[in-house]
Amino acid sequence: MHIIYIMQRNFKHNRIKELRHVIGITQGELSINTGIQQANISRWEKGLNRPNIMDCWRLADYFGVTIDYLIGRYEE
Repeated sequence: MHIIYIMQRNFKHNRIKELRHVIGITQGELSINTGIQQANISRWEKGLNRPNIMDCWRLADYFGVTIDYLIGRYEE
């Protein structure tokens, strides 16, 4: 199955905010630590947009999870 379809279908459960809260950082700190604009993080957490595959890789690496977990495809 194509990754873009999976992301569109499964990115309903927003794990970015959940993971941020687990490690106790703000959107601004996540932005600084990953190089992703804070405005994008805010939009993703609100469900207005979805991260592209490169941002998913950055976020997954930063949080130490798989992309599948990040997009809600699998539980870890």
